Amino acid sequence: MWIVVLIGAGLGFMIGGPVGGLVGGGLGYWLVKRLRRSMLGKLAASRVQFLESTFAVMGCLCKADGRVSEDELEASRILWDRLRLNEAQRARARADFNRGKAADFDLDAELAKIRHITAHQPALRQVFLQVQLAAIAADGRLHPAEREMLMRVVRGLGCSEAEVAQVEAMLHGGAEQVAGGASGGLTLADAYRVLGVEEEASDAEVKRAYRRLMSQNHPDKLAAKGLPESMREVARERTSEIGNAYERIRKARAA
Repeated sequence: MWIVVLIGAGLGFMIGGPVGGLVGGGLGYWLVKRLRRSMLGKLAASRVQFLESTFAVMGCLCKADGRVSEDELEASRILWDRLRLNEAQRARARADFNRGKAADFDLDAELAKIRHITAHQPALRQVFLQVQLAAIAADGRLHPAEREMLMRVVRGLGCSEAEVAQVEAMLHGGAEQVAGGASGGLTLADAYRVLGVEEEASDAEVKRAYRRLMSQNHPDKLAAKGLPESMREVARERTSEIGNAYERIRKARAA
């Protein structure tokens, strides 16, 4: 901020002497404050939109097989608890979930909003998809219609081919793998999938992928890009998954 103020003061001084310097510095300070307020306003709007679209798309996905199961509804309520939503926010989340369930819901338009927020931010997209995957796997089944709708979401977000392949691999593994497979542990194949590298990758390539993903998925960085503060826990789970995957590969190669 102060560099802009100093530049303004310097230009003002060159034009109008000491008085001009004061005026130029004041204008520089005003400009910085205005830009900062604008950026913070856009960030706050992005966070609100991210949450609204998260629950709307979730409703659409859960309804893809023709009905929303009680387990899927419970998954959404558990997410509200994890996000520590207050009563007003819960009411909004329910409204967005029901909006996504409606027959006239425009999924493509909703995805366009998320695509705008997550442009050039694959880590932010992964958090969004992680929540959707957990929701549709909550009842222990993956209906073909849910699979098809999820892949429509993945492509509608503008995911790369590597991201598409990762989701397809998870779907191929079934509902337990989609939900996280907490009880079964992380298989070696899963670990390579999480890091987005081939099993033939060198140790150096695996380490680079791990460090890159840990940097991209840091909760502070994601929050600065539009991730709602309440979803930091989801981001932390993602970094934990990345760390576990790296350790799984490292130990397997050391054996």
